[in-house]
Amino acid sequence: MADGRLKIGVTCYPVYGGSGAVATELGIELARRGHQIHFITYAQPFRLPYYMENIFYHEVEVPNYPLMDHPPYSLALSVAMHNAAVRHGLDILHVHYAIPHATSAWIAREMLGNRGVKVITTLHGTDITLVGQDPSFYPITRFSILKSDGLTAVSEYLRRETIQHFDVPEDAVRVIPNFVDLQHYRRDGETCRRSTFASPDEKIIMHISNFRPVKRVDNVVRVFAGIRGRLPAKLLLVGDGPERGRVQRTAEELNVLEDVIFLGKQESVAEILACADLFLLPSQSEAFGLVALEAMACGVPVVASRVGGIPDVVPQGTAGFLLPPDDVEGMADAGASLLLDPQRWREASVAARTAAERFDANRVVPMYEQYYEEVLAR
Repeated sequence: MADGRLKIGVTCYPVYGGSGAVATELGIELARRGHQIHFITYAQPFRLPYYMENIFYHEVEVPNYPLMDHPPYSLALSVAMHNAAVRHGLDILHVHYAIPHATSAWIAREMLGNRGVKVITTLHGTDITLVGQDPSFYPITRFSILKSDGLTAVSEYLRRETIQHFDVPEDAVRVIPNFVDLQHYRRDGETCRRSTFASPDEKIIMHISNFRPVKRVDNVVRVFAGIRGRLPAKLLLVGDGPERGRVQRTAEELNVLEDVIFLGKQESVAEILACADLFLLPSQSEAFGLVALEAMACGVPVVASRVGGIPDVVPQGTAGFLLPPDDVEGMADAGASLLLDPQRWREASVAARTAAERFDANRVVPMYEQYYEEVLAR
């Protein structure tokens, strides 16, 4: 560490998903502030499309031997972390998602001995609420959490879940929320080509996710169908995943498939979000709801489930509406009421952008910097 500039190893799932997006965006913001960032993953993070100053990428090489039906990625990751720390003098290993990253970081730290590298684990959601509580993983998840030098959670909801289910001390978890780059995510900042997706009289409704069952993308289509019955609209689905086939069948059954556009995975969604009139997020569970925040930053009102950390992000009744996860009819009513009232929509759009300003990167990223210093000083 020189002049307060840190050398930080970052490990995340580099594929499409909220935790990888947050980890990558955090690395980019820290690099802009002069810190040296080393991504240690099995593939280049999807939100890191080109070279940036102060950012380095280390690919984890996993050996493939005939003896091993399942190559030991966790151990290969530990070795890659160890090697990066030795060669580049890392101060911190910051891992996102507990399993297996926190475990691998603990092994790497043990291998490093007295080099003084600290391990910070950021918890994002299903690593605590789903995967970590599986009996097969619970003991190693709890062990890895407790062996971390620092713990952060993206919401107060997730902090409480961690304390309750893993018997973690009350003061062990720091809440540092997800954030958004307000200069990048804005309604007037990107050239929106609405005509590519919809005619002038049609509203654009959007959903972004990795199409896992917990996202309830089939309900997105059901809500859209309820809105589409009252006004002309198109549904843009960004992302892909195991529920894609089911979602398409639902659209066919509801006779709205011709108005549903599957855009697949997109590296950058700011330009597309700037086209949207409404964002739907009827998830069964959300630790935070990063895509809702990104939509709000683009002035897009949100209709979402009243679950997990979403109520801390989306102000009910101003920037959008929150309802029970399976209240399809209620979500359709709420969405249609906004889209059919231009003045009410404009007010909600302004409120959404204002609410997003609470999570500006310039406010949140310094919280990580301060936490790094606290952990290093212990």
